[in-house]
Amino acid sequence: MLDEWLTLNLSCPRDGQELERINDELVCPAEHHFPVVDGIPVLLMGDIDPTLHVLTSSIAAARQQKRTDGHLFLETLGIDGDQRRAVLEDFLNDASEIDPAINYLIAHTNGILYKHLVGRLPAYPIPEIDLPEGNDGYFLDVGCSWGRWSMAAARKGYLPVGIDPSLGAVMAGRRAARRLGLDIKWVVGDARYLPFRDSVFDVVYSYSVLQHFRLEDLKAALGETRRILKPNGCVQIQLANQYGIRSLYHQMRRGFRAPRGFEVRYLKPKTIKALFSQSDYRTEIRSDCYFGLGLQKSDSYLMPLWKRVLLLGSELLKKMSHRLTALRLVADSVFLIASPR
Repeated sequence: MLDEWLTLNLSCPRDGQELERINDELVCPAEHHFPVVDGIPVLLMGDIDPTLHVLTSSIAAARQQKRTDGHLFLETLGIDGDQRRAVLEDFLNDASEIDPAINYLIAHTNGILYKHLVGRLPAYPIPEIDLPEGNDGYFLDVGCSWGRWSMAAARKGYLPVGIDPSLGAVMAGRRAARRLGLDIKWVVGDARYLPFRDSVFDVVYSYSVLQHFRLEDLKAALGETRRILKPNGCVQIQLANQYGIRSLYHQMRRGFRAPRGFEVRYLKPKTIKALFSQSDYRTEIRSDCYFGLGLQKSDSYLMPLWKRVLLLGSELLKKMSHRLTALRLVADSVFLIASPR
């Protein structure tokens, strides 16, 4: 059964028209058809160049009538073949309290610092989100994967909606959220063609996703963000800073060539700040972390000593950057913040 709020607020990603539930599909007046898989709408377009290869496999998997992998949708997970087999084995053996897909997605979603936890995650690393209390405001998590930021927002009092092109990751997020008792709505979709009516979200948030987009795709995604945001809503988008300490090292390793595929795009601060150009919004850049991308102080208990020291150093620099604004120029990970004037 499709969630009632989604029924009222989803729209066709191709033309923006209302969608009607007909059997196991959502259909707009122009006869664009989209499958619904176990209550999760899959609102992807197969004739659009994908930002990530799992988009294509999610469309194919959603159309498939029978599954032999317990609705894990393994082919839509952005992990290698050996890891997919390990996910299925853990699922069949019910080997862990942690969802098996999340157990192997962790380094892909949280970053290289979490590589030692792949297949051995002891707890869900749900971060602390830097937002005021939600008061039942609607929160969109763009590129949610298994939904760690949606879960963080739910614990802060928001009503989260997670959207991602990976059907398997979204299914894993729903399983984990149910186990944790968190109410989150889930959609499979494309950040460049957000399938929602205009002006429905109080907060639009994205972490470790849009930094992989080509500039034209990033601009398309932010254009959609403006459209679905309420007039008094706010935006927080994490991106990679071209001048970050660790960022410069990675750019040097690849010879300062243009990024390919889903590689990280490192942007200049002035480019980042200009991305959400709208007269009635003010924009700012805020430090997120140093010495890499995705470092979260709330996850220090999962880390060996040397990684905890790295997290501590990053957090100290982040606090110092509130007063010494020049420090923001060398943060590896930054937030583009847009809020009403």
